Amino acid sequence: MSSAYPLLFSSYQLGSNTLKNRIVMAPMTRSRAINNIPNELMEAYYGVRAEAGLIITEGTAPSPDGLGYARIPGLFNQAQVQGWKKVTDAVHVNGGKIFVQLMHTGRIAHALNLPDEGIVRGVSAVAAATTQMHTDQEGMQPLPVPKEISIHEIDVLIDEFVQSAKYAIEAGFDGVELHGANGYLLDQFLNSASNHRTDKYGGSPANRNNFVLEVTKAVADAIGKDRTGIRLSPYGAFNDMRADEHTEQQYIQLAAGLKEIGIAYIHTVDHSAMGAPAVPQSVKEGVRNAFGGTIILSGGYDAARAEAELEADKGELVAFGRPFISNPDFVKRIELGAELAQPDFGTFYTPDEKGYTDYPILEAQLQEN
Repeated sequence: MSSAYPLLFSSYQLGSNTLKNRIVMAPMTRSRAINNIPNELMEAYYGVRAEAGLIITEGTAPSPDGLGYARIPGLFNQAQVQGWKKVTDAVHVNGGKIFVQLMHTGRIAHALNLPDEGIVRGVSAVAAATTQMHTDQEGMQPLPVPKEISIHEIDVLIDEFVQSAKYAIEAGFDGVELHGANGYLLDQFLNSASNHRTDKYGGSPANRNNFVLEVTKAVADAIGKDRTGIRLSPYGAFNDMRADEHTEQQYIQLAAGLKEIGIAYIHTVDHSAMGAPAVPQSVKEGVRNAFGGTIILSGGYDAARAEAELEADKGELVAFGRPFISNPDFVKRIELGAELAQPDFGTFYTPDEKGYTDYPILEAQLQEN
C-alpha cells in the first residue's frame, strides 16, 4: 500500500468483484479496432494497464447502428466476442478486472463510419448541428439529421443492449458499464436538447429517464445487477448537450431509480476541466444520497485530489483518463511518486501502435539507466 495515498491504494469490493485498489482506468475512445474487431494491439494496450483496480474499456457498440466513429469496437457478433476474449484474458492473467463500456452513439454518427447495415438513428430527428466527425474516407464531416427511433423500435434497441451484455460475459468481462454520458444515445434520451419526443420517453424529465432505466434493468436482469454500472454526465456540454432548469431533480430521480434496480455503481463525470459547466455540488450530493451505492468519481483528477475526495467520502473509486494513455504503468508511477509522461494528442485516434502501445514503462527505463 502506498503510504502517500492509503485510501487510493486500498482494496474495494465492487459487487462480486474484489478490486486491488480504488484506481479506475476511465473509458477512452482510441479507434484502433480495424473492422470494429478487437485485435492484438488492443490486447497489449489493456493487458499492460491491469495494475488498475478496474479497467473500463473504450466505448463499444452494442449494434451496427451504434458504430458512429471510425474504427471503434463492437460487441454484437462472434468475431468481436473472440477478439475481446483475448483482451480480457490479457487483463486477467495480469491480475486485473475489466468492464466493457457499451456505447451506442445514436445521432453522433456518420454513415461513412457505419457498416452497410447501419443507419444513423437518434431519439428525435434533431442533428447535433455544431458537432463534426472524422471519417477515414472524407475527413471531417457535419453530422446528418438522424432517423427518429420509433416507439416500436424501442424493444429491439433494448434487446440489442441485453444481447451485447450477454456477449460481454461470454467474452470474459467482469461486468458492463452503460454509457449514459457525453451526448451518446442514452444521454440523448435524458437531455432536452436532443429529446423532443412526446411519447412515454419524452416530454418531461421523468419520461426522459424511462429509456435509461428500462435498458439498465434489462441488462441487470440478464447478467446480474452486481455486474452492471452506468456512466452519467449531468451538465455535460459535449456533443451539443445542455442542462436545463430540471437537470438537478431529474438526475436525483434517475439515481433513485437506479438504486431500486440495485446496480453496482454510478460513474459520474464532471467535464469542467475540459471547459464544460461544472456539476454543482448539490447535484453530486443529491445523486450520491439518492443512489446510496458505489460512486466512481471522474474528471481531471490527480492522485492527491483523488485521495482527498475519497477521504471526504465523496465517492468510493476514482477514474483517471489521459494519464493512463501515456503511462502504461500509471499505478506504479503514483505509488513511487515518479514523474508522469505526457501524451501525444496527435495520436489519440490514429490506427496504429504509435501513441498507443509504444509509451515506455518506468521499470524498463530504470533498467536502461
